[in-house]
Amino acid sequence: MEDKYEKLEKVGEGTYGKVYKAKDKQTGQLVALKKTRLEMDEEGVPPTALREVSILQMLSTSLYVVRLLCVEHMENKSGKPLLYLVFEYLDTDLKKFIDEYRKGPNAKPLDPQLIRNFLFQLCKGVAHCHCHGVLHRDLKPQNLLVDKEKGVLKIADLGLGRAFTVPLKSYTHEVVTLWYRAPEVLLGSTHYSTAVDMWSVGCIFAEMVRRQALFPGDSEFQQLLHIFRLLGTPGENEWPGVTSLRDWHVYPKWEPQNLARAVPSLDPDGLDLLMQMLKYDPADRISAKAAMDHPYFDTLDKSQF
Repeated sequence: MEDKYEKLEKVGEGTYGKVYKAKDKQTGQLVALKKTRLEMDEEGVPPTALREVSILQMLSTSLYVVRLLCVEHMENKSGKPLLYLVFEYLDTDLKKFIDEYRKGPNAKPLDPQLIRNFLFQLCKGVAHCHCHGVLHRDLKPQNLLVDKEKGVLKIADLGLGRAFTVPLKSYTHEVVTLWYRAPEVLLGSTHYSTAVDMWSVGCIFAEMVRRQALFPGDSEFQQLLHIFRLLGTPGENEWPGVTSLRDWHVYPKWEPQNLARAVPSLDPDGLDLLMQMLKYDPADRISAKAAMDHPYFDTLDKSQF
């Protein structure tokens, strides 16, 4: 590995394991190396890891998903096998990008056209994952990489995106950062769908507009209360079946607030799209593909995508 890549710095811990910024010694290209926590068995690479890698390769055909350049199979000093995933490197993410507009001398709202542009790319990337049967389940600003020069936004950290088959398997709950977590997941639903990602997209949309999180809860209970206070406490009318979800309790009864107050600078089309992303009933939530056709994007030159 040392012959091929020069490790520059550790840039984080991903779903898989440690992530390093590195340089390809031959080409000079900057890459992100993800060292996978891989338990090899006698047969070599476990089938689950191979499946994950093939999913990542398939998804990275989209410009709006971070590119998996190659997979390196190495051994560490004690001869234990390691798998490194080599991704294209981008130096910033949407969280850092929004932070630059939120604090310091350059604090100002994001340009509405830029928000529209980023949101369209996000919907396009999510639609690409969904049409290949993959839920991301951990969409958040930290997982969206930004190429500032090209103005491109890419979905990263698809390590937990599991391909799903038609009868939705039961998924573990410990996967999504609370602030972007859909209410059905918070309420213990075990059968969830692509709609969980669209709730996250709605939260990210609002955050670009507000420059701060829409629902910043610090526990599952607080997270639900944040949501209920703004959108109203759901009942069987708004969301059939909600009261029979595993973690449903009797909550204080709040009336829905005017969502426009939470995102005052958003135009009526943007507000309508946001409301469709934040519908309680997952069956009513707009899909990524349908979102791309929403009037909010009418002023965007879609040919550039």
